[in-house]
Formats: sequence, structure tokens, C-alpha cells
Amino acid sequence: MVYFKYVGTNKKGEIVKGVLDADDEKAARQALFAQNIKADEIKKDWTRIELGAQKITAKDLVIFTRQFSTMISAGLSIIQALDILGANAENPSFRRVIRKVKQAVEEGKSLSDALRDHNTVFDNLYVNLVAAGEVGGILDTILDRLATFLEKNDKIVKKIKGALSYPMIVMVVVIGLIAVMMVFVIPTFAGMFLSQGKELPGLTRMIVDISDWFRANIVILGIILAGIVIGFKVIMRNPQAQYTFDKLVLGSPVFGDLVKKTAVARFTRTLGTLLSSGVPLVDGLLVVSSTAGNLIIEGGIKYVRDRVIEGQDMTTPLVAAKIFPPMVVSMIGVGEATGAMDTMLSKIADFYDDEVDAAVGNLTSMLEPIMMVIIGSVVGVVMVAMYLPMFKMGEAVG
Repeated sequence: MVYFKYVGTNKKGEIVKGVLDADDEKAARQALFAQNIKADEIKKDWTRIELGAQKITAKDLVIFTRQFSTMISAGLSIIQALDILGANAENPSFRRVIRKVKQAVEEGKSLSDALRDHNTVFDNLYVNLVAAGEVGGILDTILDRLATFLEKNDKIVKKIKGALSYPMIVMVVVIGLIAVMMVFVIPTFAGMFLSQGKELPGLTRMIVDISDWFRANIVILGIILAGIVIGFKVIMRNPQAQYTFDKLVLGSPVFGDLVKKTAVARFTRTLGTLLSSGVPLVDGLLVVSSTAGNLIIEGGIKYVRDRVIEGQDMTTPLVAAKIFPPMVVSMIGVGEATGAMDTMLSKIADFYDDEVDAAVGNLTSMLEPIMMVIIGSVVGVVMVAMYLPMFKMGEAVG
């Protein structure tokens, strides 16, 4: 974002001054024109510099969608609603996006096409649902469903992040604890023991040697660690590497069950929302496959979609794809046979939301003792190594 100082004249002929944010000078002049201000002077305000664009969060999107739905149902036009939302959005980055969407709609684009221009904010699911709402004349209802879906999806994402962040935080604490001991604590003890001229016990000598090596190579270790992180990110850009990694995750005993249950909850919730909003099954499956978050599951959904295009029902290819539990496939088959698939999918999603909760709880309860054992073992070994020379000195004195 760039800030601009301006001096201009309003409709009454009065001189007005102020600061506004825009992408460039042209956009700033257009914004002033929209406010009926003729810009006589406009220049960048270098006293205000934004170091980085504020991230648009799921919460921002939920609030926008919910308020948008309320305004449309109250009888406001799309442009009026976007004008109000753009003026009142707390996030500056999102505020600019809303203004661009409003400008595109004013220029003749449909709302869904205007949203599609900002695909980093509004994904395919969002755009397709809005398009269905425009075609069916039920935009307010669709936006309300979309807000509910986003809230529930964000809830699942936060649970997964919470479950995965715990072991990461503990690992960082362990690494930090080891680094502090190796760099500060052990050298102090080692200097004190060696000044006595006594031979150190084997365990203590080993820990001291590790500490000396660690301090001598700490820069190299930091470079190696950074190289591993960067290398992993680069490798994961390769589809084959990402496919192999996703397959390993699904088959892992710790996280595999959680990933599968999360995938079922996301698939059923998303497809159910799309179908209830009037999106055709084939189009819905295409959207859902892009939001799977796992290439194995994404490939399975695309396989199902291809078979549906050929005229098959959903159940047979779902069984062949082997991406979802048999119970889920059977329930989808019942929903398909009774013509109430959207309702059945929503019920499955509610059930698996609870299953995700249980899986996250099981994962956390399993990881807690493992992490405590790791921390206790590391600290215990170091403490024993440091106290062994003291015991040896005590025996000598005795």
C-alpha cells in the first residue's frame, strides 16, 4: 500500500487536504474523483510507509460475507453494499480488494467475475457459489450459507494447526534448551572441573566434547538447518515429490487418521454446500478436488468426477478410489438414491467434525507424554553428566 497526500477542491469550491491509500497515483486520483474532489496536487507521503501488506484472514472473509448477505437481503444493491463494506473494513489490504471488486462491478462485470480477479482471496469455491447465487437470484441466501461454511471450515483448520503446533513448539523448546546448555552451561561446568586437574568421567567427557563441537560448528549447523527447510520447500514444489509426501502422510500411524477424517469432513461439507446452492454435481466435484489439500485424495475425487461424466453413479467409483471409509461411501449412496445427497453430505460432515475433534484430542494426549520423555531424557542425561564429577570429588574427599 502507498499513501498519498493531496490538496484539492470539493464540489462547494472549498480547498480540502488529506491522506489516502491507493496502489498508485492514478488510483488515488480516481478515488478522489469518486469523492467529488478535484485533485490539484497529489504526491506520495514518505512519512507513512507500510512495511508489509496485512494478511487477509479467514475471519475477515467471514465477517465480509456475513455482512454482505445481510445488506443484500435488506434490499441494498451490490454496489451499495460493496461501497459500505469497503469503507468499513478494518484490514487495509482487504479494504483495497473490496474497492477493486466494486470498481469492476461498476464497469459492468458480474460479481463472481470481479471476485475471480482476486483468486488469492476468493477461491474457486467462493466464486462458484456466488455465481450460482447470481444465476438463481438467491445471492443473499448463498452468501449466508457460504459464511457458515467458512466459519466451520476455519474451525477445523484451527484445530489441525493447534494439534500440529504443539509438537513443533515442544521441539523448538528442546532444541533451544540443548543449545543453551551446549553454549553456556556445559562449558562453565567443564572449566570448573578441569581446573581441579581431575580426569572427567566418560559420560561427562562425551557431553563436553559434544559441547565443544557444537560451539565450534554452530554457524555451520544454522546454515544446514536453514538449507534443510528451504530445500524441503523447493522439493515440495515438484508434483511427484508432493504426491509421495502426501502418500506417506496418509499412511502414517500418527497423522494419517487425522488427515483422512479431516478430508472427509472437508469434502462432504464443501460438496454439500455446493449442491444445496444449485451447483451441478460435476462442477462441484471439480471445485472440491482443488480444495482437498492432499494429492492422493484430489486424484481420487477427480477419478470419481470422470466416472460421473461417463454416466456412472458416485458410489461405484468412490468404492474403487478407496479414499473414503466404506460407511461414508454407503451414506453417500443412500443420499444419491433418495435424491437428498446435499442433506446426507451435511450430516456426514457434522459427524466427522466430531471425529476430527476426537482425533485431535487423541493425537495431543499421545504426543504429550512422548515429548515429556524426550525433554526429561535430554535434561536428565546432561544433569547426570555434570554431577558425576562432583560425586567423584566427594568420594575422593571422603
